[in-house]
Amino acid sequence: MMGIAVPLHVIAVVVWVGGMFFAHQCLRPVAAAQLEPPARLTLWAGVFGRFFPWVWVSIVLVLGTGLWMMFAVFGGFKGSAMYIHAMFGLGLVMMAIFMHVFFAPYKRLKKAVAAQDWPAGGKQLAQIRMLVGINTLIGLITLAVGSGGRYLAMLTAG
Repeated sequence: MMGIAVPLHVIAVVVWVGGMFFAHQCLRPVAAAQLEPPARLTLWAGVFGRFFPWVWVSIVLVLGTGLWMMFAVFGGFKGSAMYIHAMFGLGLVMMAIFMHVFFAPYKRLKKAVAAQDWPAGGKQLAQIRMLVGINTLIGLITLAVGSGGRYLAMLTAG
């Protein structure tokens, strides 16, 4: 079962964090430089409309496979290493930030775009940009902790 759980877990994280990194670091600067607010905000509403369902799938897979591994392999929270706890906690923070983005500023962005209220849409996009930037950073840290935590723990142990 680990042969299925680990790859699903990693693929889901790569889709989510990689998507955020691409959107924040590559797509955002080009869209901001080349598109006027109506086109830019419409683009982002569409991009998020395509990306966010993948994030929901990623969350289900990350949480499901992570909890399965936690209890079936590591014997629960008590039996797992500190880096596993850190990865789990950071993942929960990321999920909470995403849910806030999805249910608050993204919802308002869609309404603003539908109403062609570009200043209101720009305000929501700015909030999303900040939160996605924070989540991208947390995601990269979580990837480092998850992939290197075992080795870092060995270095500090002796």
